[in-house]
Amino acid sequence: MTENYYLFVILALVCEIIGTVSGFGSSILFVPVASMFFDFKTVLGITAVFHVFSNLSKIALFRKGIDKNIALKLGIPAVVFVIIGAWLTTFIPVKIMELYMNLILVVLAIYLFANFNKELKQTDTNLYGGGVLSGFLAGLVGTGGAIRGITLAAFHLPKDTFIATSALIDLGVDSSRAIVYISNGYFKEQYLLLIPFLIGISIVGSYLGKIILKHTSEKAFRYIVLSIIVITSVFETVKYFW
Repeated sequence: MTENYYLFVILALVCEIIGTVSGFGSSILFVPVASMFFDFKTVLGITAVFHVFSNLSKIALFRKGIDKNIALKLGIPAVVFVIIGAWLTTFIPVKIMELYMNLILVVLAIYLFANFNKELKQTDTNLYGGGVLSGFLAGLVGTGGAIRGITLAAFHLPKDTFIATSALIDLGVDSSRAIVYISNGYFKEQYLLLIPFLIGISIVGSYLGKIILKHTSEKAFRYIVLSIIVITSVFETVKYFW
């Protein structure tokens, strides 16, 4: 591996730890980091493959917290629409979509900060809507975890339930889009050597994240989720204009 690859592996591990602590996965951080090393379509392919291993690690570590009702109602539309979003990457430019997504996330996160103690009702409409948006954006721009994180954070779920349920949904989403990306040549043979490192990062990062969460309160956990969404969305918006 080159020096650039070693740096990429280190940064990916940091993303995985933060992604576990935040509860909605590392893609919102991993995508911009990977973009410093690879072209956008390769980033989509690597992110999808990496997240399959990442989600399996989180499910193994937090499996007792899975909420099957939320997983099904949020996850099924997410899987359907991630395939649609991934398919559209072969036809349309995504930079404008990324900008709008980040602006929307900033507004939503600030709104939830302002209404921190108010819970969103766990209605089928809210679950289906969150699934559609998170899946579609995951397929189109590589990261839909923030939308799912916004939805789950609004339900005020216990942190283990949040992480385990989000990981189970994400496993279906990432497996689906990985098939589409790989079939379209987004994950080239030259990057196969990264797979053992991605597996190791997913296991170590998820485990370290779980240790940190043991010393984190439920209230602090929700603040972490919303803070990371705001920070990364603002960063991506500034980077777009820069």
